[in-house]
Amino acid sequence: MGKTQGHTEETVLEIDMGALAHNYQYLRSKLKPDTKLMGVVKAYGYGSDATEVAKELAVLGIDYLAVAYSKEGEVLRNEGIATPILVLHPLSSNFEVIIDRCLEPNIYSVKILEAFISHAEATQQRHYPIHIKFNTGLNRLGFQKQDIPTIVSLLSQTESVRIKSIFSHLAASEDPNEKSFTLSQIAAFKTMADLLTVQLGYRSLFHVLNTSGILNFPEAQFNMVRSGIGLYGFGNDSNFDKDLKPIATLKTIISQIHQLKEGESLGYNRGFVASGEIRTATLPLGHADGISRIYGKGAGWVSIRGKKAPILGNVCMDMIMVDVSTIDCREGDEVIVFGPHNTAHELATHANTISYELVTAISQRVKRVFIKSSSK
Repeated sequence: MGKTQGHTEETVLEIDMGALAHNYQYLRSKLKPDTKLMGVVKAYGYGSDATEVAKELAVLGIDYLAVAYSKEGEVLRNEGIATPILVLHPLSSNFEVIIDRCLEPNIYSVKILEAFISHAEATQQRHYPIHIKFNTGLNRLGFQKQDIPTIVSLLSQTESVRIKSIFSHLAASEDPNEKSFTLSQIAAFKTMADLLTVQLGYRSLFHVLNTSGILNFPEAQFNMVRSGIGLYGFGNDSNFDKDLKPIATLKTIISQIHQLKEGESLGYNRGFVASGEIRTATLPLGHADGISRIYGKGAGWVSIRGKKAPILGNVCMDMIMVDVSTIDCREGDEVIVFGPHNTAHELATHANTISYELVTAISQRVKRVFIKSSSK
């Protein structure tokens, strides 16, 4: 893992493993000593670097990892990561890779359960770990309560698989206005998980809490919780954000500075027309790097020498232009797009989106560099 720190000479995503350790320790501090923690590293580790994040989490003591798709889990296994990995959205076409790489599938429907049992039996598996997901109101994936007899019947007829965990996903655990809905989800999950457990005759791990759930509903820890965005430094609430450290800083430089006169335009489709004399800076990143067009025309900004520089006109594929009329800067100066202070949450919120979308959109063509600050 290469390490660098300080002034950049190109567009880079700087990933702070010390901040990751801090967030991990903070989340652990909210858990009972025997509660397991699953770290979600899907989507390239929420836009950072899934492999390096997973390796660091393994060193820190993470109990489980989770990815969305089997390919993500395969990459981690190829990098030597041995921690148990839950695949949250497996498809039947993935089963060969899942078993070959010792990944653990989320089983969310009767069709998928039947298909995985068939594949497990054909490959002579015994007690292969699977995870059963119940739908408690998010209405994306998951069994219903009425499916329990079918689950039990199918499992009673085979020794090829064994349930490792039973889980569900909260829809609005960060929203205090939806507290009653969240509590109803937790109650429904407990009812279904307990019922399935009794009929199976053995216990497994239960988990329903995501990051906001960990912070807002600690009484529902059961024996495992999951954290994604919290590990990367966001708590979906300003009260929690202050205790977390964003791990990623997107940096770039000023490529060129222009002086525009009144009436002169800038960028594609003349997306900005100067109402007076203005000084602009062109930066080497654009929507191909993950800075969407929604941040154009003043909806987004960057930080140069500690001052905000609004984005002017339309975001281009490989460039954005910003207003530096009031900033003493020059070509080659460093620019912070987002980081611990000018946060991705602030930038995304100002453009009417969410931090998840911004950080996971950062293109793989942006160079990743790694530092390790103090985790205190």
